[in-house]
Amino acid sequence: MRILVLGHTGYLGRHIAAQLGALQGVRLFGGGRSPDADLHVDLATADAERLAENLSDLSPDAVVNCAGSLGADPVTDAEVNARGPAVLCAALLRAAPTARLVHLGSAAEYGACEPGVPVAEDAPTRPAASYGATKLAGTVAVASSGLDAVVLRVGNPVGPGAAPMSLPGGTALRLRRAGGDRDAVVRFGDLSAHRDFVDVRDLARAVAAAATAGPLPRILNIGGGRAVPIRELVRGLVAVAGFRGRIEEAGAGSSRSAGVAWQCSDITAAREALGWEPRFTLADSLAALWASVGAPGKADPVA
Repeated sequence: MRILVLGHTGYLGRHIAAQLGALQGVRLFGGGRSPDADLHVDLATADAERLAENLSDLSPDAVVNCAGSLGADPVTDAEVNARGPAVLCAALLRAAPTARLVHLGSAAEYGACEPGVPVAEDAPTRPAASYGATKLAGTVAVASSGLDAVVLRVGNPVGPGAAPMSLPGGTALRLRRAGGDRDAVVRFGDLSAHRDFVDVRDLARAVAAAATAGPLPRILNIGGGRAVPIRELVRGLVAVAGFRGRIEEAGAGSSRSAGVAWQCSDITAAREALGWEPRFTLADSLAALWASVGAPGKADPVA
């Protein structure tokens, strides 16, 4: 089975490529802007006809799209998260119309949720910022393409190698830089919001199952299935890091999460369709994150 992973050098893509590459009978290809890519492409600017020609040469049986913009700015979000999937679908329809497409969406597409009620795939989508809105546009492009496609709406990934611009990865770096200084103060905005964290290794397993399974629903939630206060994640990293300084909260939380106080995904459909469920606890994820990012002597990771 020939599987192409777009965004194979990114945080999620690295784990997904490793999971797929370990499967028997799989020949893996990487796509993106990196020099070692088998398919050189930037979905933000790609031409559908040219991309179709290159895809024809690879003849993939499945394509996994991990490429995405994490709320960089509205223009970049639109180019990568909305235009990119649309161009990819147009190219696949020409070059590999029978290939399975697994596209990574986001729980941010749902927007604000009712506290205490996990969100299922048929819930209304009301994204609160450009990131969620552009991810939703990408989902619509994929789901309406006519391809054999599934969108995995992913919660908040956490685990080894987390990107420095993410809350888990950025927090680990800040704690490492503070070191053992008892007088160190690490400041955050409001940490009271609840999020559904999913270990990146569990996500990789879900993607591998989706790429190789039979017929699937158009959209599946992939999360930890539990709403966790962001404050709990920060405190968990403080504990595993042995940080002896002080954590302070002041001001608003991140702009990308503004207006969404509580979020949790109902992952029942993924359990039924993929035979998948999370294996790693949040404590497992934070320990692995600190070992990969926060341990003394580690170089700062590159996103």
